[in-house]
Amino acid sequence: MGVASAIQTEFASIAGDGRASAEPDARAAFAIDGVRPGCVLYPATAGQVAEMLKCAAARGLAVIPCGNGTKLGVGAPPSRYDVALCLRDLNRATYYEPDDLVVSVEPGMTIGALQQMLAERRLWLPLDPAGGDRATVGGILAANSAGPLRLRYGGPRDMVLGMKIATAEAKIIKTGGRVVKNVAGYDLAKLMIGSYGTLGVIVEATFKLHPRVAPRRTWAIELKSLAAGREFRRRLLGSPLRPLRAVLLNAVARALLEPGRADRGNTQAAIRIEAGGSERVLARYQAELDGLASGVDATMGRMEDSVAARMWDRVTDFGNWFMREGAAACVFRAALPIAAAGEFLERAEAEAQRDSWHLSGAVQLGVGVVEIGLSDAPNPEPPSPTMVEKLRHAAAELGGSMVVTHCPDHLKQGIDVWGAPGDDFETMRSLKAAWDSKSVLAPGRFVAGL
Repeated sequence: MGVASAIQTEFASIAGDGRASAEPDARAAFAIDGVRPGCVLYPATAGQVAEMLKCAAARGLAVIPCGNGTKLGVGAPPSRYDVALCLRDLNRATYYEPDDLVVSVEPGMTIGALQQMLAERRLWLPLDPAGGDRATVGGILAANSAGPLRLRYGGPRDMVLGMKIATAEAKIIKTGGRVVKNVAGYDLAKLMIGSYGTLGVIVEATFKLHPRVAPRRTWAIELKSLAAGREFRRRLLGSPLRPLRAVLLNAVARALLEPGRADRGNTQAAIRIEAGGSERVLARYQAELDGLASGVDATMGRMEDSVAARMWDRVTDFGNWFMREGAAACVFRAALPIAAAGEFLERAEAEAQRDSWHLSGAVQLGVGVVEIGLSDAPNPEPPSPTMVEKLRHAAAELGGSMVVTHCPDHLKQGIDVWGAPGDDFETMRSLKAAWDSKSVLAPGRFVAGL
């Protein structure tokens, strides 16, 4: 696949020399499911993004927006892929009012750089996305990416006040505003978040911020069974405690995600809970959690801060950590009613055992998100499409859904990674037709081939 030199020259004329490349290394860096783009574009302004999209639309070229590539592999294989639109050079804060708890940033800014800037005024954006500090703001929003901090703060849709969006018609559309009370355009922003770059390209996002919580502490609850974990979750959510985040790990996940632990044979599941506040508040958590643990015949201890920090980093970047297990590995994310998440993990474990796969599972307590990974290092074959459907059926029976976030390329060709469309799909299809009638943006990558 290539892009003619005349068209590359046209792209370069929009943004200047060095911002359009067809070099093999540049193209290989943005390959998706074994498919390389014909060229890579590096716009420096929102206006250049819009003009590049217009040029691509006029030439019938397919464009996939990207940043640091931490989520680029999520989605169906691209039906066409001519241009990688790399937004990493749009990385400025365009507006920042710490006293108003508001910041506007370009999509290429990494969450790590943003948090570092905000920390100077003891503020933060309480998101723990896949990809960690390397994840870009644009990628986080495009994938609606957030980890266990959803328990306390919600996800990206709860934090975005407004956006600027470049369309394939070279328009820059504004939605929302920079004031916390301004909710105009919320539905449009909601559709953009989690659309994986298929509707438009986010060129600026405005967030509401939160005061940074300090100090923070993590407790380890050692369980005798996953069933005990389900009962602990019920009691925790019925208590007056409001932890920052909580996760249930099965025994195999502990071996993968906890630094220094390599004993796959450990038979204990575990819960990890993080809270923040004054020493008085943390002492209350200590006492309350000890009581809750005793109520389910579990033991509790405090995790060392440095060990806990590394563990949380791995939990939030579960998919990338798990894929280190081997080429046959697969990762799935299920969204379920909160009360059903633990049962789904138990059903998934049973299915995996029947087919002799190792299953790692992490349940975001109080959120209803379950990430599971299947692998068996001696086995050169990935899980079959039948296994994927069994797990998806189990999620559906419990009132949820499941997507495949990571798997080998040849398996992805034979499965539907997304599953059935959601309730907002027809609205998204209508917006796609209005903004991207030539299907320039990420064609075929989203739900139902959108």
